[in-house]
Amino acid sequence: MQPTATVLVYSDDANTREQVRLASGRRPAADVPPVEFIECATLPAVLKRLEEGGVDVCVLDGETVPAGGMGVCRQIKDEIFDCPPVLLLIGRPQDAWLATWSRAEAAVTLPVDPVDFAAALATLLRGRLSVGA
Repeated sequence: MQPTATVLVYSDDANTREQVRLASGRRPAADVPPVEFIECATLPAVLKRLEEGGVDVCVLDGETVPAGGMGVCRQIKDEIFDCPPVLLLIGRPQDAWLATWSRAEAAVTLPVDPVDFAAALATLLRGRLSVGA
């Protein structure tokens, strides 16, 4: 198992980024490595960090303005080679179809439910880290 997993969190709301960190804790599940967070509040910061590599999972806030997480997800799936899996934060369960359109691998609703979020993040980390192993 690698020593840490890197999770990029994109939201223009510092409270949402904090919810993500708190819901995940140091380790979202016993069988995945501890996580390190990279926080981004703007689309250019997300693109720059993804180009640098080393990100295992992206958590994108679909409610971010002006560039919402759904559009950002679709963009990075087209533009980033070996794009990491995306966990999309959606405003309401009815938006799940938009998460599918954006090509996100998983989606959870806001406000962040710690149990649902940690389970979804752990699933994406397991998939990403087993491919890299």
